[in-house]
Amino acid sequence: IQLARFEKLLADRRLTLALDDTAAAWLADKGYDPVYGARPLKRVIQKDLVDPIARKLLAGEIEDGSVIAVSAGAEGLEIGKARVH
Repeated sequence: IQLARFEKLLADRRLTLALDDTAAAWLADKGYDPVYGARPLKRVIQKDLVDPIARKLLAGEIEDGSVIAVSAGAEGLEIGKARVH
């Protein structure tokens, strides 16, 4: 649900978010807490996905009409080079 809201905002700029399996698993792992359930997920999505993408948009690194590829690496989420549709 949290990702769907973000994807809708991206769609307004003709942007598409493409999470690979490693990114989805990373978000599920970091966004889940045994005590609090999935409550931390919103904060993890904001800090590790939305904010870095917003910085790239503001810096002009991602153009309207792009596909934003996201994967997980040793350092966390990696926002891949965007390609234009």
